[in-house]
Amino acid sequence: MKTRIYLIRHAEAEGNIKRIFQGNLDADLSENAKQQLECLSKRCKELHFDAIYSSPLMRAYKTAQAANLYHKLPIVTLDGLKEIHGGCWEGERWEELPTLYPEHNRMWIYEPWNFETEGGESMRAVYNRMCETVTGIVKKHAGQQVCVVSHGCAIRALLCWAQGRPIEEINSISWCDNTALSIIDFDETLKPEIVMLNDNSHLPDEISTLKNQDWWKQFEPYVGEV
Repeated sequence: MKTRIYLIRHAEAEGNIKRIFQGNLDADLSENAKQQLECLSKRCKELHFDAIYSSPLMRAYKTAQAANLYHKLPIVTLDGLKEIHGGCWEGERWEELPTLYPEHNRMWIYEPWNFETEGGESMRAVYNRMCETVTGIVKKHAGQQVCVVSHGCAIRALLCWAQGRPIEEINSISWCDNTALSIIDFDETLKPEIVMLNDNSHLPDEISTLKNQDWWKQFEPYVGEV
């Protein structure tokens, strides 16, 4: 008996456009996100959900509402699905981080498993809490199909774990587009198997966030924005 998790990243937020570290800031969605959510709703219409969980942050919750458009299920919010808390990075512009926090910036790019800012959450903590939160959902909904909406960095950490990789191999996991969908099946022992990885085929190129930004290509696969 398998339990299926449909894992979705939130739609494009203002911070993704303005290139601001959002972290736990409750940033709203961009204008482009409206079109992304329409595409996501149509895709999710064809899927079966027994339950829907979301990070309580606005950009994730509104995305969960779109995924839920044709299902009309109660949306359960869990703090365990939140994005990494950036501490002193929260609200800073990405272009200024190398100057303001050169060592933290180096770790974010090249050693994200060691990343932790003053007043923030460590990447190792994100890896552990995402694993604990999602396996908790799986235990509660054994044999069912569940939609889970979260954030770029948090999803990357979870997918690293789901591939059987330690946190030190997180840079082997690509960043996903806004509203991208991954599918993870869990067996009765809670062993995960990735069935689909970061699929954004429901998005036309003109509204894809990643396909309309090119700054990240010089760093891929090392860096991404949250």
